[in-house]
Amino acid sequence: MVKRTFDFLSYAEQHFPSDRALSVKRNGQWEHFSTADYREKVELFSLGLLKMGFKKGDKIATVSNNRPEWNFMDFGLSQIGCVHVSIYPTISRTEYEHILSHSDARILIVANAELLEKLEHFVKEIKSLEAVYTLDEISGVKNWNEILELGRKNRESLNETLVARRDEVQEDDLLTLIYTSGTTGLSKGVMLTHKNVVSNVYMAQDCLTDLKPGDRALSFLPLCHILERTGNYLWQSVGLEIHYAESIETLFNDLQDVKAHAFITVPRVFEKVYDKIILKGRDMTGFKKNIFFWAIQIGDRFDPDPKKQSLYYRLQLALARKLVLDKWKAALGGELKNVISGGAALQPRLARIFWAARIIVQEGYGLTETSPVVSANMPYFPYVRFGSVGLVAKGVQVKIAEDGEVLVKGENVMKGYYKDEEKTKEAIDEEGWFHTGDIGELDDMNILKITDRKKEIFKLSGGKYVAPQMVENVMKESMFIEQIMVLGENRKFTSALVVPDFEYLHKWAYLHHVKYRDNDELVSKPKVIERYQQEVDLYNKQLDHVQQIKEFRLVPDTWSGDTGELSPTLKLKRKVIKSRYPKLIEDIYGGE
Repeated sequence: MVKRTFDFLSYAEQHFPSDRALSVKRNGQWEHFSTADYREKVELFSLGLLKMGFKKGDKIATVSNNRPEWNFMDFGLSQIGCVHVSIYPTISRTEYEHILSHSDARILIVANAELLEKLEHFVKEIKSLEAVYTLDEISGVKNWNEILELGRKNRESLNETLVARRDEVQEDDLLTLIYTSGTTGLSKGVMLTHKNVVSNVYMAQDCLTDLKPGDRALSFLPLCHILERTGNYLWQSVGLEIHYAESIETLFNDLQDVKAHAFITVPRVFEKVYDKIILKGRDMTGFKKNIFFWAIQIGDRFDPDPKKQSLYYRLQLALARKLVLDKWKAALGGELKNVISGGAALQPRLARIFWAARIIVQEGYGLTETSPVVSANMPYFPYVRFGSVGLVAKGVQVKIAEDGEVLVKGENVMKGYYKDEEKTKEAIDEEGWFHTGDIGELDDMNILKITDRKKEIFKLSGGKYVAPQMVENVMKESMFIEQIMVLGENRKFTSALVVPDFEYLHKWAYLHHVKYRDNDELVSKPKVIERYQQEVDLYNKQLDHVQQIKEFRLVPDTWSGDTGELSPTLKLKRKVIKSRYPKLIEDIYGGE
C-alpha cells in the first residue's frame, strides 16, 4: 500500500514498468521517458538537493507548464522531505510576491524564458530566495540540470543519506503548499500531507471504469491545480502512460494523436467542444442538417436510468449514434473511457449529450483543502445523476449544516492554512468538520448536489434570496452566452452582465446581415440586444420569479485570468467585474 506520493513510482517499477511512462510534445514532436528514466531523474534531483544542503521541511517553489520535469522535481524533492510550492504560471505580480515570500521558498525553478522574464524583475527582493533556476536552457541563467549534475557527481557519497532521508518521510509529513486562488484578497497556503493526497488517490480509483496498465492519459490542466495533480498521481497508481499536451490550442490534435483513454478537464473545455460541433452543424444544409439536429434532440433526452429509456428511444439513440454522435468520440481520439470534470458546475445538458455520444463525463466536486475529491458521479447507473456532483467518496463524510453549508471530514482534509491559525480555526471546527463555503443537498443515496457558494448568495432589497451560480449555469446553456455574472444584492430585482460567445454571435450577425466595425458596436446593435432578450426570456422560464433576470447588459470583452476577471481556476472574481462596469450597472439600476 502506497503511503507517500513518491511511492507511486516504486509501485510502478514493480507492477507496470513502461517505455513511455511520461511523454511530452515539444515543437510538434513527442519525447518519451521510460520508468527507468523517471527514476534516474528523480534520484539525481534528490541527490543534488542534498548536496546543496536542503533539509526536511525546506520549501522549493516551481512555476512550470505541464511537462515530465515537473514530475521529476515533485518526487525528487518530496522523497527527501522537502515541500513543493507549485505556483500557477498566470497569476499577478502581487500574488507571486506574496506566495514566494509567505511560503519561505529557498529556491525557485521556472520553466522557460517567458516566465523568467515575468518574474526576474522582483524575485531578487524576496529575502528567503537563494537562487532562481530554469528548466529550459537560457544563457547566463542557472539551469536545473546543474542540480542533476551535482547529484550525479556525488551519487556514491550521498546514496546512503538519500535512503535514510527517504525512510524518514512519514505519511503525515507536509507534502505541498498550494495557494488557493481565492476570488477576494491574497491567496492562502493550503497545507496538504502525503496522507491527504494518497488517501484521495485511492478514493478516486473507485470512480474509474475499465482503465488498465498501458492505457493513455492526456494532461493539459495545470499540474499546480490540485485536481490535475491528484489525477496525475491517480494515473500513475493504475499504470497509465501520461502524455502532456503541447498547449491548450493543440489539445484536440493531441487527443487524436495520443488516442487518449482518459483526461481531466473543466466544463469550459466541453462547452467549447460542443459549441464548435454545433457551429459545424449549422453550416450543413438540407437533409444532413436535419439529421444532425435530430440527433442532437435525441441526445438531449438521454437519461442513464435504463428504465427511462423506452425501446423506441433506444432504437432512435442507436440510429443517432450511428449517423452523428459516434463521430464525436472519434474526433476526440476514439478511445476515451474516463473523462473527469471538475472546477465548476457542468451544465446537465452537456452531460446528457456527451453520455449519449458514449463519452462518459464524470462530474465531481472538491476543493484544494480536500485534496480535492469529495464526491463524483460514477460511470454507471444508479450512481450518476446529471446536475449533481455525484456519490460521496468512500472514506469521506459529508453532512449539511443547518444553514445548508456542506461540511466535510476525512483523511483528505488539509492540515490547515500555512502560518494562519485563525483562518484554519474558521475553516475546520472543533469536531474536525471542514466548512466548504458551498451550499448543497445530500439525498438518501449519499449523492451530493451543490446549489451555490455561501458567500455569493445575496438578498434583494425585498428580502428574497438569489443564488447567482444557479442562475448563471442555467443561462450559460444558451449558445449565445459565453459568460455571465448575476447582480442584484440589495437591489429591487435580479440583473446580469453578459459576455456573448463572439464566435457564435459573429456567425449569427453575418447570417442576419448585421454590420459592425468591432465588438463594441456589435453589442450595442438593437437587433443583437433583441436576440439576447429572446434567449434570456427562454431560459428565465426555468427559474423562479425572483431569480429571473429582469435586465441585462452585453459587454464587449471576454473575461479571463489574464485580464483579471477570472481566478486561475476560472471562477468569477465578482468584485473585480463589478469594478470594471460601474456605468453599465448604474444604467441597469439607475431608474429603480
